[in-house]
Amino acid sequence: LGGEKKSVWVSDAFNEQKILAHYAMLKDDIAVIEMADCAGLPLVKNRLEPDKTTTFGVGELIIDAINSGAKKIILGFGGSATNDGGCGMAAALGVKFKDEQDQEFIPTGGTLSQIYKIDMNNIYSKIKDVEFISMCDVDNPLCGRLGASAVFAPQKGADEDMVKSLDEGLAHLAKIIKRDLHIEVKDIKGAGAAGGLGFCFLTFLNAKLMPGAEFILRKTRLEEYIKNSDLVITG
Repeated sequence: LGGEKKSVWVSDAFNEQKILAHYAMLKDDIAVIEMADCAGLPLVKNRLEPDKTTTFGVGELIIDAINSGAKKIILGFGGSATNDGGCGMAAALGVKFKDEQDQEFIPTGGTLSQIYKIDMNNIYSKIKDVEFISMCDVDNPLCGRLGASAVFAPQKGADEDMVKSLDEGLAHLAKIIKRDLHIEVKDIKGAGAAGGLGFCFLTFLNAKLMPGAEFILRKTRLEEYIKNSDLVITG
């Protein structure tokens, strides 16, 4: 597709240091971002703590892409180390999360239950001019038996007790968003993708969730390339 590889320093999955992450800027002002490039499971190595990880760096990548002229942002939801419901990303974009003492904080999977109020007044103004599409290959809802925590948190390091706590945190987040923003998307297929990043994408960015494989096949016009083939082998 051509385009340019962009590099930017963003927060790591624990919001402790800056790491160099990358995204693609294609023609027609389209940016392609993979959330795992700053919040992916391989990046945390042996430190498997999904209650402490954040998608804050993903939001920083989005801001850089918008400032670079992106009018459409395609976000990949692959291999996350997070379970924060996308709150880190939202915080980087200017959404304020406050506790009962009215103190602002950046929620992680383990602190979602502390959210008492959500303030959207300072969200990054240029977001409204950008179309957001996710590439999402799972159809899990946010919470419950098939939700983000129950299905994916164990591979990120959560034991049975933590899975229960993480799931309760995501349910609490959905409850506060329904109360404060009058938005209810927790049961939409894909809301549980990437530790609930799909939920945040739907809530704050009015995004479309679509199967990643389908998107890639269409964008690369694979059908044209294989129309004379008898056999296609994929890995």
